[in-house]
Amino acid sequence: MTHDDAAHADKMRKIQAARATMMETKTEEKGLLIVHTGKGKGKSSAAMGMVVRAIGHGMKVGVVQFIKGAMMTGEKAVFDAFPQQVEFKPMGEGFTWDTQDRARDIAVTRTAWDEVKRMIADPSYDMVLADELNIALRYDYLPLDEVLAVLEARPEMKHVIVTGRNAPDALIEAADLVTEMTQLKHPFRSGVKAQRGIEF
Repeated sequence: MTHDDAAHADKMRKIQAARATMMETKTEEKGLLIVHTGKGKGKSSAAMGMVVRAIGHGMKVGVVQFIKGAMMTGEKAVFDAFPQQVEFKPMGEGFTWDTQDRARDIAVTRTAWDEVKRMIADPSYDMVLADELNIALRYDYLPLDEVLAVLEARPEMKHVIVTGRNAPDALIEAADLVTEMTQLKHPFRSGVKAQRGIEF
């Protein structure tokens, strides 16, 4: 073993010992409120990845999409193969600039939110994903206080993921884990349209 190899091994042993000491203090287990927000791509994609991970652990997951619903997505095709583990409900009618009907958008949002509340209350679900709920909150389609009250009163071991740009500060404050996606570069700005398998 060279001097560089020995020094590296020694450094890794120290890191391993420090990590083990840190992990000994992490003993609590609870359901998490997770928020994916920011202007960058990947908020829903990351949440869908968590759904796949949950499937792999035999967990039951409810997915409600507040905006998407008007188009077929790759994730729906995958989750349909696991009907005992995933209830996938694309309940949106597209983006608000497509529908141009505020009263209808509010009604559709309320129906989707009722599904999220049902899944949160149902003990058979381990995880619930409210995809693009932040968009509905941004446009005041739902009262923020109501949403926060439901999320904060969720069962102790229930994981809830909320995605979408412009997460309200109060939701960020209430969450256990918040990730902000930052856009550094996107092909759309260079004239590339949404790609199958990437955006949907």
